[in-house]
Amino acid sequence: MTILKTPIKAVLFDLDDTLWPIVPVLERAENLLHDWLAAHAPAVAGRYSIEMLRSRRQALMQAEPRYRIDLWGLRHATLSEAFRQVGADVARVEQAMAVFSAARNAVTPFADVEPGLASLNTRLAVGSISNGFADLQAIGIAHHFRISIAAHSFGRAKPDPQIFHAACAALGIQPQQAVYVGDDLTLDVQGAQDAGLHGVWMNRFERSLPEQFRPDAICTTLEELERWLTDANGA
Repeated sequence: MTILKTPIKAVLFDLDDTLWPIVPVLERAENLLHDWLAAHAPAVAGRYSIEMLRSRRQALMQAEPRYRIDLWGLRHATLSEAFRQVGADVARVEQAMAVFSAARNAVTPFADVEPGLASLNTRLAVGSISNGFADLQAIGIAHHFRISIAAHSFGRAKPDPQIFHAACAALGIQPQQAVYVGDDLTLDVQGAQDAGLHGVWMNRFERSLPEQFRPDAICTTLEELERWLTDANGA
């Protein structure tokens, strides 16, 4: 184990698929939303399947780059378009989004997350940077994070260095004093490293590491992360 030249003062986290699995959550949320549409906006549900709405979101994201950093806005715009197309009351889109958002935040953190965050907070500043729109207050873990930055409110998304630098500035540290932990090798690991942070790959799902990436560490749990941080800090 190589001891880092600059001691780590902060650890920043990605959220989806790093602190909780997101695919089953999104699938359930989309199913619940479509059930709600069937009951309250049947013309929309009859015209648009889950797959059709997903395809329209992808097309809209390609056409309007702003939606790549505003996933809530992307879903809202897609639903609004669908409501208008069938002559449904667009005012009910807010209710539909509330149904989706509540289900989207009904995540179950991995078993190591809450004890791991609590332990890390005893000696490091802890924060989050996310391209998604998870609500940490609704999820119940906001108290573990000193700062949290979401791309849709910041105006830039990972892997843009500015969002990493903004998190470091908010904590009063230099990029080389921070570790960013995430599951996406391009957005999280390479993005953090390009911004001057240490990039740690949280490999929850036993994926293979492509040869072009060089994470500073690979972990599968927060316990492993904490052990690496202790060794890397020489403590």
